[in-house]
Amino acid sequence: MRKVIDLQMEFWKTDIANIEFDLQSRDEIPKLLMGLQYIHRTTSLREKVSEVLKQIVPKISYESGRPGMDLWKILVLGTLRLNCNWDYDKVHEMANSHNKIREMLGHSKADFDSQYALQTIRDNIALLTPTILDEINQIVVKAGHSIISPNKDPQLRGSCDSFVVETDVHYPTDTNLLFDAMRKMISLIAIICSEVSITAWRQSHHNILKVKRLLRGVQKLRRSTSKNEAKVQKRDEFIIAKHQNYIDVCQSFVIRVKETICILQELGILSMSQQLRLITIEEYIRHAERQIDQIRRRVVFDEKIPHEEKVFSIFQPHTEWISKGKAGVPQELGLGVCVHKDQFGFILHHRVMLQQTDDKLAVVMIQETKDRFENLVGSSFDRGFYSPENKSQLAEILDYVVLPKKGRLSVKDKEIEQSEKFVESRRKHSAVESSINALENHGLDRCLDHGLHGFERYVALSVLARNIQILGHLLQQKELKKQKRRKAA
Repeated sequence: MRKVIDLQMEFWKTDIANIEFDLQSRDEIPKLLMGLQYIHRTTSLREKVSEVLKQIVPKISYESGRPGMDLWKILVLGTLRLNCNWDYDKVHEMANSHNKIREMLGHSKADFDSQYALQTIRDNIALLTPTILDEINQIVVKAGHSIISPNKDPQLRGSCDSFVVETDVHYPTDTNLLFDAMRKMISLIAIICSEVSITAWRQSHHNILKVKRLLRGVQKLRRSTSKNEAKVQKRDEFIIAKHQNYIDVCQSFVIRVKETICILQELGILSMSQQLRLITIEEYIRHAERQIDQIRRRVVFDEKIPHEEKVFSIFQPHTEWISKGKAGVPQELGLGVCVHKDQFGFILHHRVMLQQTDDKLAVVMIQETKDRFENLVGSSFDRGFYSPENKSQLAEILDYVVLPKKGRLSVKDKEIEQSEKFVESRRKHSAVESSINALENHGLDRCLDHGLHGFERYVALSVLARNIQILGHLLQQKELKKQKRRKAA
């Protein structure tokens, strides 16, 4: 039966509440572990977090089945991965070798037999969901507020901004996306044929190389810069012919794959896993046919492909092409993430932006944050969030709103934006950039997990890890002040 937290102490183990850390350390690991230690030793917090973590366990696990990893260990390893910007190999190594981390996981320094497998860590961290992480995040933030203001809940003044988290994709062109689809389609159908002793795709590697050579030839093509119209026309015809040859070869392989699929289904000898693999192949076929169509329209018929028809990765289809107008950054491939932080540095709420702009999200972000933290009284934004409707609706939710207007200012608007309170709030608003920079430095510059659900989990885990680190930093500074007072006395 899977446990949330193993509270049964054995004589050779160190109690998590008694783990000692170097208070002078500026590294992120001790701060994160101190935050986790505070959650573990504070009974009320531990019980709240435990109740939330129980949601990730299938009901059948309580009744039967082999023991799984303790949910506390999943939380520790998951937050370490994002807070320290580690890949799974690094998490695996540190979980089996780092003394303080192993003590936080419930092991003694002499316990060398309890080792974690790489796939076990992967599978268990993947059990966390964005909803569960958001609930734990609210508990952590409220715990941090109680340390800062023990007697009453402080009035929260937030700052809201967005940034782009890149997905782990290469720069997309219609030609290399077609090759991605062809490569996966051919290799997967060859594996199935090999398993059922069909030799139709025994030259699959050669076929992939054939497509790749054609891709490389197309990628090297350049338009003519000559002033001679005849030369320009001849070069354009040559480019069209090369692209046409490339898509013709790809189309022929698509037809062959479809024929092979029909044969395999008629034989009726495929296992369940092979049937599922055929569904994946059919998805790659759809990607290939879309790219063939777009290449033909763009090159042969000189048609401009509408942006909404484009896909920027066949492996991460949720990827968006985002141009925010930053100097030296013409575009970013990923998804926007909107974050709302308070004056203490805690990230109150976040939201992944799917085909959304800042001005469409301002009211939703504030309303969702207000639902989580009733003591939110004000918030600041930049001009990207402005619209007349947003300004009026936000004024109904919050006591004060700092939302600079786009474009030319009226006399009344100038008076508002030049007021002392507005100017001071605008100056403090830049602190949200510090929180965004911290998130990016601790793993949220590029998402390494797959799929939209993996992306949302990755972002939520990063936000939670950052808030636990801030909680640990508060505890570290509090303890340092105590030591300083003892020395002075």
